[in-house]
Amino acid sequence: MEYPIVIEQDPEAGGYVVYCPTLKGCVSQGETEEEALDNIKDAIKTYLESIEDLKRQKKLRTVEVTV
Repeated sequence: MEYPIVIEQDPEAGGYVVYCPTLKGCVSQGETEEEALDNIKDAIKTYLESIEDLKRQKKLRTVEVTV
């Protein structure tokens, strides 16, 4: 699957900060842009796995919304 990301240089700490705006709280960073991109891929995978765990535990439900 594809997810939109935002990647920005961090002028204070150096390196790059990257986040996925469609997945609340899914943020990562890296010393280089390539490292930041690799790290956000791992973060997205972990995020989605945690969602599936919540579904299995019946702590999360999915509803369909028509817009």
